[in-house]
Amino acid sequence: MPKTGIHRFQERLWEGLKLQKVALLLLSLVLVSVLAACGDQGSTLEKAIERGYVTVGFANEKPYAYQTADGELTGEAVEIARVILERLGVGEMRGELTEFGSLIAGLQANRFDMITAGMFITPDRCSAVLFADPEYSIGEALAVKQGNPLNLGSYEDIAANEEARVAVMTGAVEIGYMEKSGIPSERIIQVPDQASAISALQADRVQAITMTGPSLQAMLDSASDDQIERVADFEQPVIDGESVRGYGATAFRQADTEFQQAYNAELQKMKESGELLEILQEFGFTEDELPGDMTAVAACGE
Repeated sequence: MPKTGIHRFQERLWEGLKLQKVALLLLSLVLVSVLAACGDQGSTLEKAIERGYVTVGFANEKPYAYQTADGELTGEAVEIARVILERLGVGEMRGELTEFGSLIAGLQANRFDMITAGMFITPDRCSAVLFADPEYSIGEALAVKQGNPLNLGSYEDIAANEEARVAVMTGAVEIGYMEKSGIPSERIIQVPDQASAISALQADRVQAITMTGPSLQAMLDSASDDQIERVADFEQPVIDGESVRGYGATAFRQADTEFQQAYNAELQKMKESGELLEILQEFGFTEDELPGDMTAVAACGE
């Protein structure tokens, strides 16, 4: 049957209604996207201030960041951050215990908002995270069995002695130092934490353990084992012609420049007032471990 004028009018009306439905659907999708984007607005610092707390990643490493027997989060990095965050309007810190080697990945995956673990600033890490300015500067240390049976006084000594194996925490900067000092990777025994390093030495699975000076001293004090001693006058490694004296700092995600800059401003005030040294001294540091005028940019080699 041929279409009448009424039929053609009805078809055009129906097509118009279908187009309106499609337009409404598209408009709804746009509105949902806009609302979602609005919900995501606000920097990490702004969100932390609004909710009243920030989540920090730590690796249970004394004296930088660790939990006490009653579960309290403390350490030099934690206490410095606690003061700064309170002054920025964030009243609470919530710790997320993570193996040291997984801290950067955890930060990037948004498991926590910042890393307070006394992490050394290195060029490789600088490409992955945004460091605050340094809060301390220290060198390396070595511990052995009482009497130092293998006469180990440097990483080179370990490299030269085929009987010497050394325990170190997974992800620690010392791994690279030792490899560049000639210690074969099979004699570098990686362990999940510092307590495991002490246990490995006590059980004769290794002949030495290494970590930063304050960390090692804190672990030896805690272990209270007179069969273990710190190597006196340990020779600091020189890697690629430069001393490995390191600088530790809090780390943020690369996008959190606002957070980092606000943190740096408060940290600088603590340096100038002497408050930074007071906190460091509570955890076995001395004036020699102050970072001086070193900045994150300089420490990153930029």
